[in-house]
Amino acid sequence: MAGFMANDGRSSGPFYQTTCGAVSARLLRRQFHTIWPDLSGQAVLGLGYAAPYLQLWREQASRIIAAVPEHVGLRPWPRNRPSLTCAVVDDQLPFPDLSFDRILLIHELESTDNTRRLLREIWRVLKDDGRLLLVAPNRSGLWAHSERTPFGQGRPFSTDQLNRVLKDACFRVERQQTALFLPPTNWRFLLRTVEVWECVGRALMPQLAGVLLVEAVKDAYAPIPATATRRLVVMEPV
Repeated sequence: MAGFMANDGRSSGPFYQTTCGAVSARLLRRQFHTIWPDLSGQAVLGLGYAAPYLQLWREQASRIIAAVPEHVGLRPWPRNRPSLTCAVVDDQLPFPDLSFDRILLIHELESTDNTRRLLREIWRVLKDDGRLLLVAPNRSGLWAHSERTPFGQGRPFSTDQLNRVLKDACFRVERQQTALFLPPTNWRFLLRTVEVWECVGRALMPQLAGVLLVEAVKDAYAPIPATATRRLVVMEPV
């Protein structure tokens, strides 16, 4: 699969500058918009590498932050406007309890050193009636096996594994979807057929999706997670 700009495993930015990256972002944004069509007045956190997607809600949200784990490296977002990004330790988030109505987690669950601590920190800063939208590479899909895309970095998940780690972190799954059935390539003749790949793949081969999308809420009947010990991190000036 030729034509990718090399990805060093630390930043997803170069991938989104490729044709394949732009197409995959467009497909995912469309599904995100279907799941969360209007976040007017909501406090939104994007955790991992969420900048290509947060634009969906920037004009609606009352507050929106792109939190980038220290190992990824900061890229200012949005461009040519005051930055809304900050550096964080993913399992020690520098936000008060119950800070956000919506959290988008993408390009981080598969690479974190402590999945349980990360999800429990998200549980802590998410409001009781808030919602988490999680995107993770599908273990049986092609994207998880292409190291030149950010979805090929780290640990992929099956649907059962993803449901299990969410349950262990006191989340309840509300909705599950799949996306990215096109092979991860920059070949333009294939990219022109992306809509066909998505429709056919979702109908006939859902197990071969490149990524899994899960919307989850706090489980009110689960034991309350222990609060992680947090350390001070440096926030990028906005």
